[in-house]
This record gives sequence, C-alpha cells and structure tokens, in this order.
Amino acid sequence: MLRTHYRLERKSVLFALAIVVVASIGGIIEIAPLFTIGGTVETDPDMRVYTPLELAGRNIYIREGCYACHSQMIRTLQDEVERYGHYSLAVESKYDHPMLWGSKRTGPDLARVGGKYSDHWHTEHLNNPRNVVPQSVMPAYSWLLRDELKVSDLSAHLKAQRAVGVPYTDDMIANAPADAVAQASPDDDTEGLTKRYGKATQIRDFDGNKQSVSEMDALVAYLQILGKLSGAAHAPQPVQKTAGN
Repeated sequence: MLRTHYRLERKSVLFALAIVVVASIGGIIEIAPLFTIGGTVETDPDMRVYTPLELAGRNIYIREGCYACHSQMIRTLQDEVERYGHYSLAVESKYDHPMLWGSKRTGPDLARVGGKYSDHWHTEHLNNPRNVVPQSVMPAYSWLLRDELKVSDLSAHLKAQRAVGVPYTDDMIANAPADAVAQASPDDDTEGLTKRYGKATQIRDFDGNKQSVSEMDALVAYLQILGKLSGAAHAPQPVQKTAGN
C-alpha cells in the first residue's frame, strides 16, 4: 500500500488528476441536491413584509445582541414543538436578512412569541426582566424606553432590504418614516399604513407612552409579529399516499 502511494507521489501530474477527480465527486454530491431544492421549500403567496416600525425593532434586536441568547428556530423534536409551537419553516425567514436561526439558547426560542404575551409584559420584561421573571439572568434594557426611535433613515433601510429581494415598493420606501410613527400612534391617521401593509397590521401604543415613539415601541412591535408574517405553518398539509391506497 505504501509502495503504491510513493509511486503515485512521484508522478505529480497523475496525483493532481486524482485529487481533481476526488474533489469533483465530493462537489457533485454537495451541489446536485441544490437543483431540486425548489421543490422542497414551502411557499406562501400571502406572506407579508415587516413594516418600517417592525424592521426598526428587528435592527434593535440585532444591535443589542438578543440573537446571542435567543434562537428563532424551532426544531422538529417533539419536546420543542410541544413547548414552542410548530417547527420553523424556511419560508418564514424568507424576508429575514440576516436570518436569525440558530441553536444557542440561554433564553427560550422566540420564533413564535408573537401574541404570546401582552405589550405591557414585554415592556416590563425588557425594562427589568426580574419584574416578571424573578429568576431571569437576562440584562435590563431600560434605555429603550428613554431613547426616541430614529426614523429618518428608515427609507434607506427599506431600500437596502429591497436590494436583497424583499418586495418593498417605492411608496413603502418613501413613506417609511411616517408609517413607523403611525403604527405606534393609533390616534393618528393610519389609513396609508394599512393600505400599504394590510388591515392585519398591528397599530397601537406598544410601550404605553403616547408622548413619543421609542425604541421600545419598535422592539415590542417586532416581537409581537414573530411567527405571524406567514400562515404556512398552519396551512393544511397534503395527505401522504401509502402503498395500496
């Protein structure tokens, strides 16, 4: 065996060709399944995009490193499904750039946290986690209540998202700052917001303070939409035919 190996090493051209052949086999095995991936990924023509306020909240979520302790990927394990809900589908992260899947969990998975708790609960939890979960090791984010949300650059954020495939229209991009304020100000004129993002858009004072639109408003709005952008996880599944049927 060693003699054959030494003979092969002395013939460098033959050795190089052997490396190419072996590497090509490995490459084909990895690449070939990608040609059929279109038939394995779920689709949802009714999937909605993040509103400017929700997108701003997502940016804050990333900025504060929330993804380091909370995954957004429910695996197909029975105990995970029983605790968190239906396992995560690829289509649900279609408009997530970057996507926030992962397996590191210091805190619970948040893929379907939307609607699970009230706005007040989220605000208290983020302001001081021990107020609602005494044993929590999560740090407090009290400044989110104090800091006013910067909306002037939201049009640029939506434009950047469109560049990577999120179907934001010119109208959505142009009105992004106003729509962010409108979503957290239910007493204002919100007709344009619902026209652009749908009647199911959650419009309310998320942080409990009507005097301003805070970063807390944005983050809570984002948390409350998690798991609700798509209904694919709740769609009827096709019946699998078995042999003899």
